[in-house]
Amino acid sequence: MLQGLIQKLGGKRLPTGIAAANGRIEADQILVSAKFAGRVADVLVSEGDTVDAGAIIARMDTTELEAQLAGAKAQVRRAETAIISAEAAIEQRKSELALAKQELDRAAQLKDKGFGTQQTLDLKRSTLNVAIAATNAANASRDDAEAAADVARADVARLEAQLDDAVLKATRRGRVEYKLVQSGEVVAAGAPIVTLPDLESVYMTVFVPAKVAGLLAVGSATRIVLDPAPDYVVPATVSFVAGSAQFTPKTVETSDEREKLMFRVKLAIAPALLRQYESYVKTGVRGVAYMATDAGLVWPAELDVKLPQ
Repeated sequence: MLQGLIQKLGGKRLPTGIAAANGRIEADQILVSAKFAGRVADVLVSEGDTVDAGAIIARMDTTELEAQLAGAKAQVRRAETAIISAEAAIEQRKSELALAKQELDRAAQLKDKGFGTQQTLDLKRSTLNVAIAATNAANASRDDAEAAADVARADVARLEAQLDDAVLKATRRGRVEYKLVQSGEVVAAGAPIVTLPDLESVYMTVFVPAKVAGLLAVGSATRIVLDPAPDYVVPATVSFVAGSAQFTPKTVETSDEREKLMFRVKLAIAPALLRQYESYVKTGVRGVAYMATDAGLVWPAELDVKLPQ
């Protein structure tokens, strides 16, 4: 393809300010996975389907969770009933406490006037202490019931969250690449159900020598020409330049190039453009990237943007 472009340019070398490198189209991979172990009730997508963010991909079997949730809600109701009973007991104990205080006061007054005995006074004081203890116990019972209600409500919230997690949704817009599980299969926690290439994060990865990487700036304009569609020129920008050199990948054709240390560069395609030509987006497609190493570069006519109509 590079030779073809050079021929289009009249047999000349690439213009000054343009560097070329082979690469392939990639996309961020999203794994839609089961959060917990269980049986997959239904997988709602097929390979090749395009799904929006939030679309339901699959559902886990939640029979056991639903039974546990019903039990947790029953515990909440039981705890709330216990709270009501405890509050009623507190009111009763308060009345008994008030009565015990009044009887103690009367017994003390009678004794002071010579109409009561010390034994009666001691009995009333003991009755007051019992009433105080009973009131404290009623308050403690209410606290225990409230704590039990909080635990039961937390259990309900946990189970409801698990039920929500049992509905597996796409986190980004993408196209189903691999359907890894069929309906009815039992999976482990974290097991992927489907893989989705993110259709809003598509890029080409290339490797360039240091003399080129040093001239590239994030945001620099680039052009991509794909092997299956050499008549089209796709605009892109430099989104990442590696901070350290590394060996080129095995896909580089010549041994001389393979022995050089190169810098990895990502060329991102604008999300708006991807959305417009979404049906054309395919990962793994190879091509050539042309990168502007001169900020003032004027692209030759052969590298003007040209897209399918």
